[in-house]
Amino acid sequence: MYTTSNQIAEQKFDKLQVQKLVKTETLEILSISLEKGVTFPEHTSPADAQLIVLEGDIVFHINDTSYQLKSQQNFNFPKATPHSVMANENSKFLIIR
Repeated sequence: MYTTSNQIAEQKFDKLQVQKLVKTETLEILSISLEKGVTFPEHTSPADAQLIVLEGDIVFHINDTSYQLKSQQNFNFPKATPHSVMANENSKFLIIR
């Protein structure tokens, strides 16, 4: 059946919060909130990924380059490549992989 959820809207800005919204054999969607000034430490993704900023302002660090991303912008990045994310303000974004 069909369902609606307020999971993203209700996700708090408390340091780093990661919530799994969807997980299937072929798709995973994560909702991430970062409090202003907090960094999601360096890590890698198990699959190629799409980052979509829902609200806020983040800096995405990958391959010795920084990309500033703001609300409603998106960014693609490859699997197994170390990266980190820092929040310039309270921010929420999705990772689709």
